[in-house]
Amino acid sequence: MSKALDRKSITEHQDLKIEKVDVPEWDGYVYVRTLSGVERDAFEAMVVERRGNNYQVNMRNMRAKLACLVIVDESGERIFSDADAEILGKKSASALQRIFNVASRLSGISNEDVEELAKNLKRAQSEGSGSG
Repeated sequence: MSKALDRKSITEHQDLKIEKVDVPEWDGYVYVRTLSGVERDAFEAMVVERRGNNYQVNMRNMRAKLACLVIVDESGERIFSDADAEILGKKSASALQRIFNVASRLSGISNEDVEELAKNLKRAQSEGSGSG
């Protein structure tokens, strides 16, 4: 079943999955889409912050930030902008956690991934700050 993929077969393949997620706290459901590579990088950039020479994970409103990236309409188009994270962050923590869990599973994000990113950034900072 394995076949060699060419540029066209990769770029034209629809690999962003959409899953319907019941949200009883909101009396309905939403569609959650897999993050694209660009969106995942943007999410990681949003949750890692630099403080002096150190990098750390900023957990503030992390679930709402991810929800803004992954909640879509039936056609896969985002319904929230990045700026909506503050508004969405005021919604039910249970609802946001449910969406976060599905988005994490669909996008291959583990709890350790963001922590590892912060460690890698700190390590890169240390290696780049040597005298030359």
